[in-house]
Amino acid sequence: MSEKNKETKKKPDRKYLFAVLDDDTHDFRFVIRGTKHAAIFAIAGSVGLICIVMFCLIAFTPFKRILPGYPSYSTQREAVENAAKVDSLETRMRIMTIQLTNIRRIIAGEEPLALDSLLSRGNIETAEMTAEAMEHDADSILRERIDSIEKYSLRPSGAEPQIEGMLFFPPVKGVVTESYSPAKGHPFIDIAVQNNSAVCSVLDGTVIAAYWTDDTGYNIHIQHSNDLVSIYKHNTKLLKKVGDRVNAGATVSLAGDAGNISTGPHLHFELWHKGEPIDPSLYINF
Repeated sequence: MSEKNKETKKKPDRKYLFAVLDDDTHDFRFVIRGTKHAAIFAIAGSVGLICIVMFCLIAFTPFKRILPGYPSYSTQREAVENAAKVDSLETRMRIMTIQLTNIRRIIAGEEPLALDSLLSRGNIETAEMTAEAMEHDADSILRERIDSIEKYSLRPSGAEPQIEGMLFFPPVKGVVTESYSPAKGHPFIDIAVQNNSAVCSVLDGTVIAAYWTDDTGYNIHIQHSNDLVSIYKHNTKLLKKVGDRVNAGATVSLAGDAGNISTGPHLHFELWHKGEPIDPSLYINF
């Protein structure tokens, strides 16, 4: 038994033949002889050689440009140019910061900083911090001045700053019978007048609506500057039409008792600012 094992161990590797034959003549066209280990080494060497060739093609030839995700020459050139532009802009911004700091120091009565001594990055960052601090101080001073001015302001409560100081003309001579009260569903005022009293425009403006309704009689709307609109209702006659330019104090209609919901000769007057009703009594003396 031991002798058979020794014979088996001493048996040489089996050889294989790989041949290509001509189908007509059966002649050998290509022949490869070798063992199994030689075939494995040959395949591994071929794969390694292919990998080396592919690496050389990608690393040292323009072949790599066709690979997805690899930047082209134009893309690389644009990246370099953009980096140079960004660096140039940063330098210019630093110089402008230094100049702005010097302007603020001159205004404050201080000595300006020498430009040559601020060319290093550390000094520029110091100058930037100084500029930010001075800007913060200036903002604080401005806020204090505004607060001190507003503290003694005589502006009425609820008044819009955009229309403060405007001179309004009374729309009609009469007595206010119902005041402005949005909480009660009455965002306007009613003024009792004599029949056919003259109704005047409160400001310069343009007529944007002139019409009749069964409930409110003749109505006229006038657009003014600063997003103001005035509305006059329960008129018995209109003296202006849409598109007419009117001056403050110009007669635009005649007040009366027109409309089904009217309870007597009076003017229904509304004042709107930026699409919201406001109290006319804050600006007009009735």
